[in-house]
Amino acid sequence: MHPYVAEVIGTAILIIFGGGVVANVTLNKTKGGGGGWIVITWGWAIGVFMGVFTISQVSGGHINPAVTIGLAAAGLFDWAQVPAYIAAQTLGGFLGGITVWLAYKDQFAATEEKRLQLEIFSTMPEIRNYPANVLTEVIGTFILVFGVLYMDAAGFANAMTGEILTSITIDGQEVGFGLGALSALPVALVVLGIGLSLGGPTGYAINPARDLGPRIAHRVLPIEGSSGWSYAWVPIVGPILGALLAAGLYHVL
Repeated sequence: MHPYVAEVIGTAILIIFGGGVVANVTLNKTKGGGGGWIVITWGWAIGVFMGVFTISQVSGGHINPAVTIGLAAAGLFDWAQVPAYIAAQTLGGFLGGITVWLAYKDQFAATEEKRLQLEIFSTMPEIRNYPANVLTEVIGTFILVFGVLYMDAAGFANAMTGEILTSITIDGQEVGFGLGALSALPVALVVLGIGLSLGGPTGYAINPARDLGPRIAHRVLPIEGSSGWSYAWVPIVGPILGALLAAGLYHVL
C-alpha cells in the first residue's frame, strides 16, 4: 500500500468511528440516543486507535495534519511529503464523513436540528470567542503532538553515551524497542484524555483534517443548513500552532 493511500484509509476510519459515535448519540431514532460525552470521547479514541493501528506500518499512522507538521518541525519527518500527507488526510476525512451520512441517512432525515447534524461532521464551540477557541485548540493539540513526539522517539538510553537507542542489531536483524503498531494505544488514550479534560469548549478538533474534510462533505451532501465556514479556520490554525509549539519545546528539551 502506498503511504498516501494509507493516510486516506486511516483518516477515513477515524471519522467513521468518531462521526459515527456523534451521530449515534445525537440524532433522533438511534439506539445510542443520549449516550453522552463519555460515549463520544471513547468512540473518537477507538477511532484513533483503529486508524493508527491499521496503517502505522505503512505511513506512520499520522491521520492528522497537526501530527505530520509537528513531526516535520521536530526533524522526524520529511517536509517534502507534508503537503501530500495533508491532502490524503483531508480526503480521508471527506470520505469518512460521506460514509457516516450513508450509515445514518434515515436518522439524518428524522432530525430537524441543523446544528446537531453539522456537529457530526465538524466542531463548533459552545461559546464563540475566537481567541479563546483558538487557545483551547492550541493547548489540546500541543499535548497531543508533544506526547506523540516522545512516543515516536521512545527507546532506551545508553548509560555510557546518553544516546537514545530505538533498536539494536541481533544476528544482522534490526530489532526495535517500541510497541510497533500497538503504539496506537497510548496515542488513543491521550486523545481520550484530551476529550474528557479539554473537549468541552470547542469539541476538541485537534486535527485540521478531522474538521475540514467532513465539513466539505457536509457542504456537498443533501443536508440543509450552514456548514459553519466562518468558524472553520479555528480548527485549522489552532492545531497547527499547537503542533509547532510542541515541536519547538521538543527541540529545546
